[in-house]
Amino acid sequence: KESLTLSKRQLKKLAKKEKWLATKEERKQREKEKLKQKRIAKREAGEDLGPSRKFLKLSTMATSLCTQRIALDMDFEEFMNERDQCKAVKQLHRCYSCNRRASNPVQLYVMSLKGSCLKIMEKNNGYQKWDVHFCSDSYLDIFSKNDIVYLSSESENVVKELDESKVYIIGGLVDHNNHKGLCHRLAVEKGVAHARLPIDEFMQMKTRKVLTIDHVFQILLAVTEGKTWKEAFLTIIPARKGATAID
Repeated sequence: KESLTLSKRQLKKLAKKEKWLATKEERKQREKEKLKQKRIAKREAGEDLGPSRKFLKLSTMATSLCTQRIALDMDFEEFMNERDQCKAVKQLHRCYSCNRRASNPVQLYVMSLKGSCLKIMEKNNGYQKWDVHFCSDSYLDIFSKNDIVYLSSESENVVKELDESKVYIIGGLVDHNNHKGLCHRLAVEKGVAHARLPIDEFMQMKTRKVLTIDHVFQILLAVTEGKTWKEAFLTIIPARKGATAID
């Protein structure tokens, strides 16, 4: 009876979603095997396999020499469909993974984790034990307004160097250009400082200068570890963006 009330487009969309959910475990196993083979290839080639489990256990935010605060603002679920919410949470995972492998992790906060995004996170058993400051409250309720710098590619202000007294906010939004300028507009409405990464000063790009949540985080993490902005951009910005360094 329900199917009779759905349009052809809705039925097609429902079938696509069901197929995606049905193959989820299979995709997960393929990805796991792919990572395993990649690790084997690196070992055979004598390449660095990254930090050991023992190192990872010792490398925590509490013991880190880095006091730089970076927060992911997950308060965007109303602007994303379920699939994009899943992508946003997956990018959050990557941020955590990169941070825990750093010699000196940054102080990573995940703010406004609630609703749909929280339910998606809860599918990952044990996430509560991650070395992350999880919070359902808004960043405005936790940090002083004077300390906040909301990152937005539309801002006219530029982050020239990181300031450890500040907390840099990354919008947890996957929008496919549907909500251009949203983070900037919200920062202005809430009266908090905002700024963009200095991409224009170091790089030429063929596409929009909007990066994924995890790429922005990785760039900031790389700079805290001693890389220059240019080095961080060249290492992390995907090739598909057509980014080239400005001499």
